[in-house]
Amino acid sequence: MPRPRKPGRHRRPEPVVAPEGAPALVLAVPGQPSGPVRSLAEEILTIARSELPGLDARIGWVDGADEEFPALEAVLAATAAEGTPSGASGAVEGAEATEGVEAPETEPRRASSSRSGAVVVPLLAGPDAAVLRRIRQALLNSGSNAERAEVLGPHPLLAEGVHVRLSEAGLARADRARLFTVATAADGIVLVTAGGEEAVQVAGITGMLLAARLAVPVLAAALDEEGSVARAAAELTSSGSRQLALAPCLVGPEVPEGLLAAAAREAGCQTAEPLGAYPAIGKLVSSAYGAKAGITATPVAVR
Repeated sequence: MPRPRKPGRHRRPEPVVAPEGAPALVLAVPGQPSGPVRSLAEEILTIARSELPGLDARIGWVDGADEEFPALEAVLAATAAEGTPSGASGAVEGAEATEGVEAPETEPRRASSSRSGAVVVPLLAGPDAAVLRRIRQALLNSGSNAERAEVLGPHPLLAEGVHVRLSEAGLARADRARLFTVATAADGIVLVTAGGEEAVQVAGITGMLLAARLAVPVLAAALDEEGSVARAAAELTSSGSRQLALAPCLVGPEVPEGLLAAAAREAGCQTAEPLGAYPAIGKLVSSAYGAKAGITATPVAVR
């Protein structure tokens, strides 16, 4: 039996489901297509669907070109050619599954939306002009009425995710409130991103949030800009940091394999893993979609 709703001001907000006729979410995945990257994208979409049940979510590859890894342009064209409002099938299936069953008090409320088509969410933690240009071209070539959502950052949840990845690598304390130290904890962080100077400026905002969490200096640098990581590392060293760490403000697929390790060797420091399928990424994908589609989802919490 469903649990009764708790009364009072501290009860959990009612969950939102995708309305009938809601646009499809097309996750635009940059980088070289591969099986592991597809698994990563599917896991992120699973999290997004849990945030917004009934969501019609698909994967389009920015640099895809075959049936196994369909190009973003082809996915958008197929979505436009279907002729039925995206998300309607999921709503019908849900209605059939619950036919004859009394709805509990906690039944999700349906948001209202008059949009249809697709919303493209770039799988990018920050702006990357080259990737966004290819996405824009795919939108034009597809002949659909799809719209592009904003990139995922800057956002406090990205700082949280980077903090978790650093702690998993033994490069930061998991919680400042706990009275213990990590012997290998870094006293200076190079927050790396991709996309040139604009991406560095956006990552700098996440870096300030990360510095507040770790109480250590954080400087942003671009992996795809020659000398950027080395300059940030030298600046941290000159200001007194002795044990540096590289922290990727990246989901992962947007940078070529081996580039992160090469930057760590150049700076002479250890590195944490990219954000990957950290739960906050799926939540931010859902939030970016909802903002563009006009669907207000349940607010995400920041630890």
